[in-house]
Amino acid sequence: MFRLFNKSKPFKIRGFSENKKYGVAAKDMKELLKKGCKLLQVPSSGAQVCLYEDGTVVTEDFFLTLPDDTELVLLSQGQTWSGVVCDIGQLLNTDRHADSLIDAAKELLCDEKSSKKRKILSDLLRNLDDRSEMESREDDKAWFTGVDVRFKTKSAYMKFNCQSRIRSYMKEVNEATRTAEKARVRAELLKASKCFTEMLKEANYNGCYFDRTEKESERLCTQEGWFTCQGSFDEKSCPSLHSINPYGSRESRIVFSTWNLDHRIEKRRTIIPALLDALQNRKSSSINLDYFYQLLFTRENLKLVHVVCHKKGAHGLSCDAEKIFSSESKPKRRRT
Repeated sequence: MFRLFNKSKPFKIRGFSENKKYGVAAKDMKELLKKGCKLLQVPSSGAQVCLYEDGTVVTEDFFLTLPDDTELVLLSQGQTWSGVVCDIGQLLNTDRHADSLIDAAKELLCDEKSSKKRKILSDLLRNLDDRSEMESREDDKAWFTGVDVRFKTKSAYMKFNCQSRIRSYMKEVNEATRTAEKARVRAELLKASKCFTEMLKEANYNGCYFDRTEKESERLCTQEGWFTCQGSFDEKSCPSLHSINPYGSRESRIVFSTWNLDHRIEKRRTIIPALLDALQNRKSSSINLDYFYQLLFTRENLKLVHVVCHKKGAHGLSCDAEKIFSSESKPKRRRT
């Protein structure tokens, strides 16, 4: 009696890596799998059907509840489907649809009112319009708009950008030499400052941090130029997973300038005052300048953070008292 009323239902089915959908009618799961495998040329052994929307596997009982024209995906043995996310991943993993995606995103953005959707579309556009594989000024002139003509490659400019930030930290040390009250302290701090400058020159002002052509162990980005936020000073990683590729476009390059190389142990509040205090009754030669160099200029104490993750309040971290003074007459020289 049941089979008299068990009519075939229409579905739209597609393969795992295909965008084209096919119409198929079936009265039960067995028939659906048989027709789907034949239509899409998928081996029947281990094959299964799931909902396109969220990847829910369609069982015999679930089949009976499905409305007409439900969109389905046919999977071969070992394949999994996570829903619409899979489609997005496949689209972004190929350049074949990049131009179409850019045009579609721009069209949607023009009429979109939701701020959340606008942000998603804007971020998508920025990342799709990626020219990070291009390195020279000649190949990507738009990226170099506003950049001094002496820079012929993106990596050279990014190295200079990092060096400029490190040099600004050195300026603050030099400023402290002029504000120290005691002449003797000023003289010793000046010696320390000269030593820091020598170490920085030897390390090329640690410009390697932003240079994607440097060794993996020395740069802060991937070989393609992607930087990942390392989280605020009191976190092990960034909870929001902020990332950016300043090599990709002029806009991303400019936005990256708002990211901070943040001192965990603070430069103005803690490190420089600690150095001044240590020099009150001692010569610079008895101070562990290598330790202060690491705190001021290297990844030992610097974290690259998105502007949102940059906490401007007092960090409350102090220098290690046992490391401030050194038994060595000269500091060790380090690159990073």
